[in-house]
Amino acid sequence: MAEFRLPKNSRIQKGTTHTSSTSGRIKKFKVYRYDPDSGQNPRYDDFEIDLDECGPMVLDALIKMKSEQDPSLTFRRSCREGICGSCSMNIDGRNGLACTTAIEDIKGDIRITPLPHMDVIKDLVPDFTHFYAQYASIKPWLQTVTPEPAGKERLQSPEDRNKLDGLYECILCACCSTSCPSYWWNSDKFLGPAILLQAYRWLADSRDEMTGERLDELEDPFRLYRCHTIMNCANVCPKGLNPAKAIAEIKKMEVERII
Repeated sequence: MAEFRLPKNSRIQKGTTHTSSTSGRIKKFKVYRYDPDSGQNPRYDDFEIDLDECGPMVLDALIKMKSEQDPSLTFRRSCREGICGSCSMNIDGRNGLACTTAIEDIKGDIRITPLPHMDVIKDLVPDFTHFYAQYASIKPWLQTVTPEPAGKERLQSPEDRNKLDGLYECILCACCSTSCPSYWWNSDKFLGPAILLQAYRWLADSRDEMTGERLDELEDPFRLYRCHTIMNCANVCPKGLNPAKAIAEIKKMEVERII
């Protein structure tokens, strides 16, 4: 089971229990709590939610906890439709989006923690600073040297456009990268599944004219080759993408240009 990163020299302490005032279909949640400004160790708080008075998704339960039981509970959320990736977290030992994870699909009590092996800003909010810096490092935009066609877009055939399917849908939720043991141990150097999938999205784009330069940037024992095809990334992706396949395609491109 994946584990989040505890602050240095800290341990989990006993938390607070928030009970439901109703006696309907009660579901118990164990939620990770940590406020660095308080100077206290992290803890788990217990919450009880009446499923008859709550929406079907884990995010619905979190919103109900915050609005009715503890307004200090902190988490990210936005679209509630599995599009923005804001509510990514570890739910009952598996990374996913709270807004697309059904409560009734999980048996027993539900444990909710931040994404594994990332520093925690507060409660369920991980620090994405390094992750976004890695994303910026691959220059995730169309790079060209030829002049832009006058009065029209840069076109590509339907066949070339189809090559981007399974790549452009990535929402940068980091579920895949934070489920990858190679990224846990080498996140300072290894780009991780999410960023490498994004890198291949531009390598696969027929309109991009910086393929050689992009491959040069990725040719490194750590940035690319720390991937050992464990496949955790594909197993947890909430969009059903396969970052491991994209990484394999990059490795293939690196070999083919040498041959």
